[in-house]
Amino acid sequence: MPITVLLVDDEPLVRAGLRAILSAQPDIEVTGEAADGAAVLPLVRSLRPDVVAMDVRMPLLDGIEATRAVLRTVAAPPKILVVTTFENDQYVYDALRAGADGFLLKRAAPAEIVQAVRTVAAGDSLLFPTALRRLAASYGNERARAAMERAALTAREADVLRLMARGMSNPEIAASLTLGTETVKTHVSAVLAKLGARDRTQAVIAAYESGFVAPG
Repeated sequence: MPITVLLVDDEPLVRAGLRAILSAQPDIEVTGEAADGAAVLPLVRSLRPDVVAMDVRMPLLDGIEATRAVLRTVAAPPKILVVTTFENDQYVYDALRAGADGFLLKRAAPAEIVQAVRTVAAGDSLLFPTALRRLAASYGNERARAAMERAALTAREADVLRLMARGMSNPEIAASLTLGTETVKTHVSAVLAKLGARDRTQAVIAAYESGFVAPG
């Protein structure tokens, strides 16, 4: 089955460019478009896309609120890929904190755009560049540190979280720690459960905000 994608951007040329790039791939199908975040929720409910590629700044409802609406009301929500002009945009970080799964620069090369969609659809790796890591670390606070302490990660779970924070996929973590991929999946699930994180992105944000991992 192809990866189905909903495109959300108030610029028709951006949507047209993304559609052309993604539709050229045999494993990706663009099933719908929207010009504002206000249209996202009904389209997600009707089209059931695997991935929503969503602009973060839109006139009626921005990508942050649209992300919150989808995650709050859809039982099995799609992966959300934030599409932005600037990688260190505060709006991008706010969207990730709201639950978006990764981000994509509008100036990215076609191959990078395709890979970003495949990455978030697979759900086993992370799109979290250095600029956003530094931004996450700047939000360090006692609540985040206390939550990390309460999580009481085992030594192996801590190793896995550190590698997750570097953007490694499960197979890459497995190779680095000389573990089986299924074992890594088990550790990742344990990390998410202990941190109360919805997904890898939320876990990595917690790691940086708590100071458990330093940007670098």
